[in-house]
Amino acid sequence: MEENKASLAKIIVAYLIVYIVWGSTFFFIEEALRSFTPFVLGSIRFIIAGSLLMGYCKLRGYKIFNKADVKQAVFVGFLLLFVDMAAIIWSEQYISSGIVSILSAATAIWFIILDKPKWKENFSSIPTLLGLFFGFAGVVMLFAEQLMTNEIPQEERSQNLTAMLVLTCGTIGWTIGSLYSKYNQKPKSVDKEKKKEASLNVMVKTAWQMVTAGFAFTIVALLTGEYSRFDYTQVHVADWGAMLYLVLMGSILAFSSYIWLLQVRPATEVSTYAYVNPIVALLLVHFFTDHQVTVLQIAGLAIVLISVLLMNWNLYKDNRTIRAIRYRKKLKKLRNMAPKSSIPRIVEVADFQRKQKEKAAKKDREKEKSNS
Repeated sequence: MEENKASLAKIIVAYLIVYIVWGSTFFFIEEALRSFTPFVLGSIRFIIAGSLLMGYCKLRGYKIFNKADVKQAVFVGFLLLFVDMAAIIWSEQYISSGIVSILSAATAIWFIILDKPKWKENFSSIPTLLGLFFGFAGVVMLFAEQLMTNEIPQEERSQNLTAMLVLTCGTIGWTIGSLYSKYNQKPKSVDKEKKKEASLNVMVKTAWQMVTAGFAFTIVALLTGEYSRFDYTQVHVADWGAMLYLVLMGSILAFSSYIWLLQVRPATEVSTYAYVNPIVALLLVHFFTDHQVTVLQIAGLAIVLISVLLMNWNLYKDNRTIRAIRYRKKLKKLRNMAPKSSIPRIVEVADFQRKQKEKAAKKDREKEKSNS
């Protein structure tokens, strides 16, 4: 298996990149906004990142165009990388990257609410409902902080609330795009006898998504006059560095590591980046910006992360790593209870039961694939 072939060192490095680099992108967006306007920032970042990734895919010999896949990638890219990222970048003009990262982590709420095919499963699960409750509570705490504080002027407070509402709309756009991508993977064909085109590689699809977002950012930047007011000679060297970091590290390296991890590790394990990213963002805000990280923000983050854990509880409890730990604990308990002469037989029976369960699970997966 590819998972077994992947060295532990590579896996650890990939996780560190996804955890730290993606978590730090919130901070570097805020840094880049000192010299770049929001839509110019998005335009330059995604045009360059999308072009580089597309060029890499071409060099690797990947197929670049497939009408059905490109059409889907354009739509998903518009929602995921334009609508959501535009909301994030625009919001960071007014609120700290720490608050932005916390609200972004609360995206799991909208997945539960908007994933209609999963409503029965989600709303009949007590951990999921508790997670939904805690998630809303964490978000409300962040909004309440802006409403109740008297330390900033009323006008600035209103601006902050508007930014948080825009960001929330952006996370809903991300969710809709993700769900569309999830439920529209297979292109529909009227002529069943017609040979289907080979699907594009996931990195090619992402390159198209980035290019789409880049063009959308560029159009808005042109229409709003951001590009006409932009003077590249006035950009600080440090802010060019922040832009370079967002392009190479955030958009290309971190994404590539994420895709690789999905191929060699369980998806539920890889999804743990959602817990680490906001913590990284909040630490960077605390140590490297003038923003104050309040007790309410830390409490809101803790509650949101607990809510994400609860909303994904059913996935985590069935994770093969967790199952392996349970199996070892059960086996250890049996060994301690049984006389030494019976231990080999217990191990044999336990291994047989485990193999039978794995076979049954494999058959169920194959049956689901054939039905779909």
